[in-house]
Amino acid sequence: MTARGSDRRPGPNPTSQAPPRNTDPGHSPSEAPTISHTHSSAEDAEEVDADVLDAEQGDIAVTGGPRVAGRRGWVLLTVLTVVFAVVVGYLAGLLTPSLRTPGDTSPEAGFARDMSTHHAQAVEMAMIAWQKVTDPEVKELAYDIATGQQAQIGVMSTWLVDWHLQPTGGHPKMAWMPDGAQSLRPDGLMPGMATDAQLQQLRTATGGPADILFCQLMIRHHLGGIHMADAVLPLTHNRQVIDLATAIRRGQQNEITNFTAVLTRLGAKPLGS
Repeated sequence: MTARGSDRRPGPNPTSQAPPRNTDPGHSPSEAPTISHTHSSAEDAEEVDADVLDAEQGDIAVTGGPRVAGRRGWVLLTVLTVVFAVVVGYLAGLLTPSLRTPGDTSPEAGFARDMSTHHAQAVEMAMIAWQKVTDPEVKELAYDIATGQQAQIGVMSTWLVDWHLQPTGGHPKMAWMPDGAQSLRPDGLMPGMATDAQLQQLRTATGGPADILFCQLMIRHHLGGIHMADAVLPLTHNRQVIDLATAIRRGQQNEITNFTAVLTRLGAKPLGS
């Protein structure tokens, strides 16, 4: 009996926490803690899953109600904002420039046509002068005018093609300008343009007289060109036209300064108005 008592395993440490007691008579005491713990975990997991499902169902219910309405409201607001921006862009001509192409009677078309004609005479005079003037500075100015203004004629011709307009219109010269009728000379020439007699005089002049006459004619011609460039600027919102008119005004004003200096050096003065 003593030996059997010596084989008995010691009881649980009284300081350790005893596992919860299973009152189910169908299970042994040694198995009770494990089975009881497993059963509790399963129940907890089921409760957690149920809570998650309830939350998801609640979210779905909310989404199907006020949340959807709120989202639709934001979508509608975004669509209206985009439509408003497109309308404003259309009215401002920012998004549909092709729909605002200058028409046949527009200031842009009139400027392109009349300035091209004006430039063509300047190129003609420059080519005449370049072949016969003797002053190196005058010869260089003639070359710059011939090449520069011919290039600008090409730019304006391209505009008219892009705008589906003819190179010449059916309206009087400078009709696109507020004071166009008053600006035309009695002989029908645009401001600053040389007469046929003056062109012939330039063709026959030689040496120093040719230098002086070319400078005098070009100063007057440039003043007429600047007048036309100034006239179109407040009448157009076309960026290409604005840029070219500004460049013409700046370039011809600089050349007037150079021509005036040459005349002073040669002992001559500009022609009267």
